[in-house]
Amino acid sequence: MKSTYDVTARKRPVNLTLNEDLVDQAKKITSNLSGVVESLLADYLAQEAQRRAADAALARATVATWNRFAERQGSFADEYSTL
Repeated sequence: MKSTYDVTARKRPVNLTLNEDLVDQAKKITSNLSGVVESLLADYLAQEAQRRAADAALARATVATWNRFAERQGSFADEYSTL
């Protein structure tokens, strides 16, 4: 699978506030906690990008449906407009 970010970008320290017990448990099962967190963050970003794309596609489809309805039936407001 192709990465959606630059995997060769330099690494830098960041400050995170995490549950101490979770960190202790994670350190017991991995020697590379930073790598695990980086992988999880990359997965989250990919899923969020897909969700946002799906939301945008749904919004476009909804607008198209309303536009088709308005072309066929006219606007609800036209019936009550005093202009």
